[in-house]
Amino acid sequence: MQNVLLTASECSPFIKTGGLADVIGSLPSALKKVHDCTVSVILPLYEDSNINQQEVNFVAAFNVPVGWRNQQAVLYKLIHNDITYYFIKNSYYFGRKGTYGYFDDGERFVFFSRAVIEAIPFLSFIPDIIHSNDWQTGLIPAFLKILQPIADVKSVFTIHNLQYQGAMPANMFYELLNVRDEHFFGMEWNGLLNCMKAGIFHADLITTVSPSYAKEIQYSYYGEGLDPLLHDLKDKLFGVVNGIDVNEFNPLTDTNLYKNYHQSPQDKKDNKKYLQQECGLPERSCVPVIGIVSRLVEQKGLSLVTCMLHEMMQEDVQLIILGTGEPSIEGSLLESLQQYREQLAVCNYFDEGLARRIYAGSDFFLMPSRFEPCGLGQLIALRYETVPIVRETGGLRDTIVPFNEHTLEGNGFSFTNYNAHDMFHAIQYALDLYRTPVLWHKVLQNIYTSSVSWDQSAKTYQSLYEKL
Repeated sequence: MQNVLLTASECSPFIKTGGLADVIGSLPSALKKVHDCTVSVILPLYEDSNINQQEVNFVAAFNVPVGWRNQQAVLYKLIHNDITYYFIKNSYYFGRKGTYGYFDDGERFVFFSRAVIEAIPFLSFIPDIIHSNDWQTGLIPAFLKILQPIADVKSVFTIHNLQYQGAMPANMFYELLNVRDEHFFGMEWNGLLNCMKAGIFHADLITTVSPSYAKEIQYSYYGEGLDPLLHDLKDKLFGVVNGIDVNEFNPLTDTNLYKNYHQSPQDKKDNKKYLQQECGLPERSCVPVIGIVSRLVEQKGLSLVTCMLHEMMQEDVQLIILGTGEPSIEGSLLESLQQYREQLAVCNYFDEGLARRIYAGSDFFLMPSRFEPCGLGQLIALRYETVPIVRETGGLRDTIVPFNEHTLEGNGFSFTNYNAHDMFHAIQYALDLYRTPVLWHKVLQNIYTSSVSWDQSAKTYQSLYEKL
């Protein structure tokens, strides 16, 4: 039996800012189902963490060297859904509102990474594998190799988004890390201390969240400057597509919905009617609704949407957008509301309940991303029996098969080039099929049989762990 310790900067349901939290929240249970192992998770304890203090148990207090200082860490333990979670508390670094965005984020996660190493003697097991995720935990594989706190422990490092690398001035290596100068090479990139590079360089295995993204990041367009290193290490780089928790995302039991359903187009129409009411749009059962739940940023393709919005509004269609992001994109969408009040709804905030109702009440879910390591939105859309329209990149390419009206295969619609007109043509084609009942019925039948769970991916992780 293997002991696996997962570590990340966020995890649902305790603290969430994005898809990383959903992955770390659902992967442990999936691993336990397919793998003869114990799986535990270790996280920072933020002030905003959704934790009942009466439910956590004190484990230990210990010192963590951060440069010339010793910072105290307090380790707590919580059992949730048969998974053991450990939390590292330090009021100086994590006793603040919010999760990220502070000037000293680099130092905060240097502390956390070193604290995970120092916490190992106090855990209820000795890990065989420590599986770290994204730059906030990128120094953990490095510390494992350099400090060697336990014999034969192996490390896996997963890249969820290569764009965010935890880069700091080079002198932070000497100010914060307490390791010999000879190790600077394994953590430096382009003259900066780079936590993402440290994880990639030192890990025994590197994974990322889709096979296509694993290939893409070896080239300059997607590689965010690290592509030469990733190409050199390609023999230990694997792509494993994410899944979602199909119990958490279940239209048959989701209490956020107006009406629960399973493989029922009529019940989806009822959800559409109430969604139109909530968003201030005319109630029209026959009009196709396109939903977007996203950060309103260029990376997510929202600049393509603003570019083609007037052309889209010439179609008989309604567009509902939920999210916040770049002021220029938000401003452009809000300005268009004045002209298209009967076709466009823009909710420039985030509300989880409304997000679920958009997934359930929309006919299409649009994800025109410039790049998308995996994407969870298209998987949730499939689960809620809503047809994705995506750009063929990263995990979108790996999970959405474009519908072919000749072979009748495919569970969505897609376009190849990051181009506004290509996106619009894909939308027009999808709308044409929506108005062709026989073909639309087949698209829905294909969606009903699409797999979005962790089952296969958990087996892939099992094989990678065994490979170590």
